[in-house]
Order: sequence, then C-alpha cells, then structure tokens
Amino acid sequence: MRTTHGRGGGLGLALLSAVAFGGSGVAAKPLIEAGFGPLQVVWMRIAGAALVLLPVALRHRALPRLRPGLVVGFGLLAVAGCQALYFVAVARVPVGVAILVEYLGPALLLLWVRFVQRRPVRRAAVIGVLLAVTGMACVVEIWGGLAFAPLGLLSAFGAACCQVGYFVLADPDVRASRPGEEPPDPVAVIAHGLVVGALVLTAVARPWRIGWAGLAHQAALGDREVPAVLLVGWIVLVSTVVAYLTGVLAVRRLTPQVAAVIACLEAVVGTVMAWLLLGEHLGPAQLVGGCLVLAGALAAQTATPGRAAEAAGPVARGVAAAPPPLAEAPLAALPPEYPGGSAEGPSPTRPVP
Repeated sequence: MRTTHGRGGGLGLALLSAVAFGGSGVAAKPLIEAGFGPLQVVWMRIAGAALVLLPVALRHRALPRLRPGLVVGFGLLAVAGCQALYFVAVARVPVGVAILVEYLGPALLLLWVRFVQRRPVRRAAVIGVLLAVTGMACVVEIWGGLAFAPLGLLSAFGAACCQVGYFVLADPDVRASRPGEEPPDPVAVIAHGLVVGALVLTAVARPWRIGWAGLAHQAALGDREVPAVLLVGWIVLVSTVVAYLTGVLAVRRLTPQVAAVIACLEAVVGTVMAWLLLGEHLGPAQLVGGCLVLAGALAAQTATPGRAAEAAGPVARGVAAAPPPLAEAPLAALPPEYPGGSAEGPSPTRPVP
C-alpha cells in the first residue's frame, strides 16, 4: 500500500514537473515578442533560478572540486547550451515544434548507445521512446516542419545534441567514481549547474544591455495583456525552480523509465498551453498524438531491467530514461549510475535529481 501511494504521489509530481517545464516556452515567447532577446530571456531565467538555489550551492561548495566534469558539463551543455538554443528556437518556430525537435535527444542517445558504444538496449524501452516520439510528432504535426524557419529548427536540434553531449561527457566522470562512493546530491548538481550556466550566458547575453524598464510594461499573452515581470517570475520560479525540485521528488518514487516518458508529456502540455494562451488550436492529429504519448508511458512502465541491460553499463541501462529535453528537465531521469539513478526501481531514500 505504501509503495502504491508513493508511486501515485510520484506520478502527480512528475505531471506537475511536466506542466511547469512545458509552460516555459509559452511564457518566454511574449517576452521575446515584447523586445527582449532570446538570450536575454534565458539569462534572466537561469540567473534568477541560480540566485534562488544559491544557498544549496554554498552548502555543497566542495562539489565542483570533487566532480568538476559533472558540474561543468551540466552547466555548459544541459543548462546554458540546451536552454539558450531552445529559446532561440522558440523565437523562430512554434513552441510545440521546438519541443518536439528537442525531444529527439533520447532517440539520438539511443542511437549513440546502440551503434557507437555497441551496447544492447531493452526492447520495451525502445518501444516506449518510439511511441512517445511518434505521438509528439503527431501533436505538433511535424510533417509541416519544413515550412518553419531553418535557423529555429537547427537551434532546437542543437539543443537535442547538447542533451546527448552532456550524457556522453558525464559518463566517464561517473565511471571514475570509487566503489561505494556516495553520489552527489542531485539538487546540488542542479544548483551548481545553474551557477555555471548563468556565468557562461552572462558573456553572450550581455545583461547590462537589457532594457530593464520593459519589465514594468505589459506583454501580449495571446489576447491578454500581462505584466512582463510576472512572466519572468513564472519562468524563474515555476518553470525552473519548482519544475526541477518536483522532478527530484518524482524520481524518488518512480522508476527512471516511467519518470522519463511521463516527462515527455511536456510536449503535450506545451502545445495545449500554446493553444489556450496563444491561440494555437488542436486538431485530430494532436489528439491521436496525445494518446500515443500516453501509450509510450505505459510501455515504459511495464518495462523491467533485464540481465542484458544490467550487463550493458550505465548509459545502456538508462537509455529508456534518456532525459526529457535537458533544456527543460535535464535530470528528470538519469541512468542508474548517474546521481540519483536507480536500476532497482523506486527508492524513497535514494537521492535523485
């Protein structure tokens, strides 16, 4: 009974995390259309979240010295690279299309594991990921994607590559860990990654040139006018801080496979919010796609680690848990040997991202 309640609570937290992450693009687009640059918006998001989580970073101040590859890789690729490229994409293509292209990251990681590292992957995990990606393709009607701005599509694809790059670079750092060594606190990894990302983005976003007076004005959210500062507060507090922390709590109660595929609902959430708030309407293809995404979540939930997967190594065992876009939920579901990953399933006492 306790396990059932824990898993139910984990599903609720995972859905809340997906909703929080999914609303970032919808809140950012009005700011960009109001005159703020995409890099300026992402800097406000990352710098603001870094300030909120700064006490965590200070409490774990030794982490960058102990795990420099993990912290720098996460901050440089998962935070700065993914989120900057995602917001550049959102400025040029519809929110749903940008999310879908970015969600190619799990598929790219799967291809890397299977054909570059030549490791086996579980069939059920592959089916779950393929169903989810196919469902999202229907949700955003990817067949019309060639009509969108090439720079926007390339930026979203670059964000997907940043996901894969982070996991590929972080894998040797994780393998180098001493047997029995405690994994770093995932919230600490997030906090330090945000600090690194904010520092990197400061150099390219040049926040001293931001027209801060614009935050006192209104921004057009569809047919509504909302305070620009409220949108900034949303992407900082809800779409970043709350989304990350609920993701941490969710994976403590769910298997990595389930958490990762449920996080795929971010694409559905982002598209629905764009429909409700920005005037983008859903059609039959979107409804069918939503059903396929849920089917992918069910397929992943029924998958269990097999002997082949256990012998395959950390990346292969976690391929079903390849993260949702690291721009949005970078540590929602890590492979077992990554901070918080679990090969056994839910563990309420195991620290997870």
